[in-house]
This record gives sequence, structure tokens and C-alpha cells, in this order.
Amino acid sequence: MDLKPIKEVALLLAQNRDKTIFAFSGAGLSAESGIPTFRGKDGLWNKYDPRDLATFEAFQEDPLKVWKWYLWRMWLIARANPNPAHYALVELEQILPNFWHITQNVDGLHRVAGQKKYLELHGNIWEGKCRYCGAHYKEHEFKIIFPLADRDYLRNLSEEKFKKEILEGLTLEKLPRCSFCNGIVGPGVVWFGEPLPEHVLTQAFEIAKIAKVCFSIGTSAVVYPAAYLPELCKKHGGVLIEINLDETPLTPVADYSFRASATEILPLIVEELKKSL
Repeated sequence: MDLKPIKEVALLLAQNRDKTIFAFSGAGLSAESGIPTFRGKDGLWNKYDPRDLATFEAFQEDPLKVWKWYLWRMWLIARANPNPAHYALVELEQILPNFWHITQNVDGLHRVAGQKKYLELHGNIWEGKCRYCGAHYKEHEFKIIFPLADRDYLRNLSEEKFKKEILEGLTLEKLPRCSFCNGIVGPGVVWFGEPLPEHVLTQAFEIAKIAKVCFSIGTSAVVYPAAYLPELCKKHGGVLIEINLDETPLTPVADYSFRASATEILPLIVEELKKSL
């Protein structure tokens, strides 16, 4: 690999060390951790369209089916670990005082890796949200009212036990109830038809406007308004660095575009950055 652009990016970061810098990430960041897409790899839910499950209407109609699907996704995520790209982003946060990670991912692997300054545009699958009264439950709160959603519990379940205890054993009576309105609590993610959390989106746009450098990592950059963040940074004079296996709509305007995985590129950038400081 040609290290020249890697070294240039590292020097750029060093020169802007005290400025605002952010990474905007998508599913590609977690791909090498084995996190599957909506449909997953084993075809268990292939007969369902995600748009028929990840909506409030579907939840109202059949909360049991929706929660079984989400617990299956949570079980898969619980068994995955952060990859070198996640840890590289944590190192960037430790080196650069005004570094932010803005992610579209709901898996929470950035948290597990140790990220502290992050914004989750699409929420977090390990949290809970009541669509009836608006109550929100952080991860440590949610697993109290819904023990099945405990990451450690799910991680230790074999596939056989998961199918027996969750897919076969889950009943309406076991679903989480809101402490405020007694409605059934859903996962803390943004469903189709729901707006992104306003306070999170507002902060993300504020960061993008003043950032000197933006990384676009593993995202197709086609889902708006989130995809506008790298464009906004570029529009206000920032440098755009794309890391993606495939070309995206951002590729033609990116200052640097790496056709490689984040697990390959980000650790190299961090390594060169440490040398330049």
C-alpha cells in the first residue's frame, strides 16, 4: 500500500490537533466485527421485510414478533467484539481533544471499545424507548426492566438456548413495561417513519459546520439528513477523508478516498499520527 496519503492525513490531523475533527460512520465500520445487516446471515428472518418490523405500526400490531426479531439481532451483536477500526477511533479521541464520533450504527460497539465522545444518530439497540409516553431508558436502566436485553446474558446463550428461551419462550407478559405509563417499551432505535433525535442531530450539524477534518467511514452516504454531515463539513472548508470499500456519492468531492476497509486504514493513520506528534 502507498503510505504517502496515510502520512498526509496523519500530518493534517497533527496540524489541526486542537480543532474540531469528527468521524461519520455507518455499517461498514462494524462489518468486520461480524455484525450482519437487517436480514442477517442465516436466513432466519428472510421472509420478513425489515420495513414490516422496524415500525411503530408493526410494534402496535405484534410487539412479541418485533421483540423476538430485535432480541435475535441483539444476540448476534452481543457475541461480536469491537474491531481494530473501533479501537483506532478511540485512540483518535484520546489524542485529539476535540474529536467526535458520529455514528449511524445502533450496535454500541463503539461504547464497548471505550469511546466517550459519540453521537448516535439512529439510537442504540441496548436502550429502551416508550413510544406511548416518550420515556427513554439508558442501557443500565433498560436491562433492569427487561433482563432479556442484558448484553452479558445474551452473549452467554448458545444458539439452542436462545431459540428455546427467546424464540419459543418469550410471551407478552415478559415484555418490558414502561415505569411511567405501563405501555410496552420498544428498543431505543430510530424506526422507519420516525425522525432522528432532534438534540442529537442539532449537535451533529453544529460539529460538522466547524470541523476542520471529517472522516466518512463505511457509509453509503445516501441516507439523509445524516449523509449531509460530511457535505456540510466540506462546504464550510473542512477536509473530507473517505474510507469505504466502494465508491459513494461523496467520492468525487473527497480530498482523500481510500478504497479499503476501516480496519486496515484507521490503525495506520493512528500509527503515523503518533509519529508526527
